[in-house]
Amino acid sequence: MNEVTAINRTQPEYSDAVKKALARAPQLYINGEWVDSTGDATIDVEDPSTGKVVSKVVEASDKDVDRAVAAARTAFDDRRWRDMPPVAREKIMHKIADLILANAEELAELEAIDVGKPKGMASAVDVPGAAAHFTYMAGWAGKIGGETQAPYSMPGGMMFAYTLKEPVGVCAQIVPWNFPLLMACLKIAPALAAGCTTVLKPAEQTSLTALRLADLIHEAGVPAGVVNIITGYGHTGGDRMVKHPDVDKVAFTGSTEIGKLINRNATETLKHVTLELGGKSPVVVMPDVDVAETAPGVAGAIFFNSGQVCVAGSRLYAHKSVFDKVVEGMAETKDFWAPRPSLDPDAHMGPVVSSEQFDRVMGYIDAGKRDGASVLMGGDSPGGDGYYVNPTILTDVNPQMSVVREEIFGPVVVAQRFDDLDEVVKDANNTQYGLAAGVWTKDVSAAHKIASRLQAGSVWVNCHAMIDPALPFGGYKESGVGHEQGRLGLEAYLETKSVLMKL
Repeated sequence: MNEVTAINRTQPEYSDAVKKALARAPQLYINGEWVDSTGDATIDVEDPSTGKVVSKVVEASDKDVDRAVAAARTAFDDRRWRDMPPVAREKIMHKIADLILANAEELAELEAIDVGKPKGMASAVDVPGAAAHFTYMAGWAGKIGGETQAPYSMPGGMMFAYTLKEPVGVCAQIVPWNFPLLMACLKIAPALAAGCTTVLKPAEQTSLTALRLADLIHEAGVPAGVVNIITGYGHTGGDRMVKHPDVDKVAFTGSTEIGKLINRNATETLKHVTLELGGKSPVVVMPDVDVAETAPGVAGAIFFNSGQVCVAGSRLYAHKSVFDKVVEGMAETKDFWAPRPSLDPDAHMGPVVSSEQFDRVMGYIDAGKRDGASVLMGGDSPGGDGYYVNPTILTDVNPQMSVVREEIFGPVVVAQRFDDLDEVVKDANNTQYGLAAGVWTKDVSAAHKIASRLQAGSVWVNCHAMIDPALPFGGYKESGVGHEQGRLGLEAYLETKSVLMKL
């Protein structure tokens, strides 16, 4: 019997704290309060490990969106947050981080149930990462400032000139379903550090941790209206946020297709826009690697979070001299990555997020088979309740196949051989995307050379998806506009004003 299909996929019982969170009334967090929707529509929340409905969230109406934006606009215009002493804002942001960590167990379980990711992974990555974004950005709250500048075309001593850094205003922030809590904190934290106010909308599939985060933001003492969290669909509530005349900036993470639509809509009112979009990241394995170390790392690059990662290493390019050993080594990890229920303590990979995503991933695998790809591992579902896809390696592929060109967003890697450096760099860059890339080699010179030639916003050497709040994150080509994280991520929430005074 196939070991993958022999796994017990019964989801363990939820904790009492999580049961309470799932049973809460569907509401919205607007102007510092939990409020009922002006409409009566709700959205079912499923546990991807079982396919069963476990809760409901509000489908925000147009009036709900307008209320949230109005609250953020009032809070910004009366300067209740931006004029607070930076040391006070910094303390509140640190308090949010502390509360996230104090509630880590509940948040990790909620995230596991909502997304389908293993609770152990949420505990190790998502929750501490969420807190780290607030801690890091809190440090910037008291370090934002302009500079004096001697005019270039005027006599010395005639003018006193300086710049000011000011918050951009009301922000509409839309986050995806693969890292809901982490992405919410990644966006809210720089907005707060800069002095902005915000309306955040999580993905309709995965809103539970964002709603719980609202409780913690309130408890930390963020003034009313500074952070508002609403739930609903992107094509309704999200679209109204993007087009709203009282919104000054839009920050979106999601697919390139939706990002393009948001960019067009935001242009109508010339909003500031930050877009972190899709990826089809190449992973280049050079001939000098230690295969025993490299193969598990390359496997993790694609199977982590069930491949539902914008930077997933979904295109493998291994040198012909080590190709067979690398893919065989990846195949040996199948038991480690065998999909299990998200609350199973032995889980390293869970189900994909929804039936829609399951159909999408399986559709791509079937398309790859029809186009002539060979299945080295997986290529199917273990069956049963929930949305499980076995980790999959496809070989004998070519650049014209949809599985090579398009973002699958599932645990599927396409593996290809290469012969020389120029060839692999050309193939790696032969994509509409440019979010991230990986290089595995012992040769430091080769690593630098390849990294400099890859068209990607992040390049990892002998590791993958090592993302840190201090380092800017963004993409080339159709993988995004602007950057998040680091100083550049903060600057995206600031305006620069020049002041000249005649002496």
